[in-house]
Amino acid sequence: MWLPLVGFTALPHLGGLYGGYITRTQVKTWYPTLQKPSWRPPNAAFPVVWTCLYTGMGYGSYLVWKELGGFTEDAVVPLGLYGMQLALNWAWTPIFFGAHKLKLAFFEIVLLTGTVGATMWSWYSISRTATLLMAPYLAWLSLATSLSYCIWRDNPEKKEE
Repeated sequence: MWLPLVGFTALPHLGGLYGGYITRTQVKTWYPTLQKPSWRPPNAAFPVVWTCLYTGMGYGSYLVWKELGGFTEDAVVPLGLYGMQLALNWAWTPIFFGAHKLKLAFFEIVLLTGTVGATMWSWYSISRTATLLMAPYLAWLSLATSLSYCIWRDNPEKKEE
C-alpha cells in the first residue's frame, strides 16, 4: 500500500510547485511594492511552512481514504471536500500573485478556510489523526486570511480608466 500513501501525500505538492513557479518572480518584483503589516512572516518561512502543511494534509487524506476503503460512496463527502479545498488552495496563488487581484484573493481565502473547516469536520468521525494533521493548516490559513485582508485593505486597487 505504499503507492497510494506516496500519491496522496505528494498530490498537494503539485499545486505548491505551480504556485512557487508563479510566486518566484512576483515575490521579488511586485510583492515588495505592497504595504504589509509588520507581523507578517518572513518570505523565507512560506516554502518551509507550505511543505509541512502539504505533507500533513496529503497524509491525512490518505488516512481517510484508507479508513473508508478507497473511493467508496462513504468517501464522497470527506474526499470531495478535501478536493475542493485543495483546488481552492491551488487557485489562491494565481489570483493573488498572478493576477494581483487582492480583493478576490481575500474572499477566495475566506472560502478556502471555511472549506478546510468543513473538511476537518467531515474527517473527525473517520480519523481523528487525519483531522489533527489539518489543524496546523487551519491555523496557518487563519494567519494568511488576516494577512490577505490587511494587504487588500492597505493597497487599494487602482481604477482602470
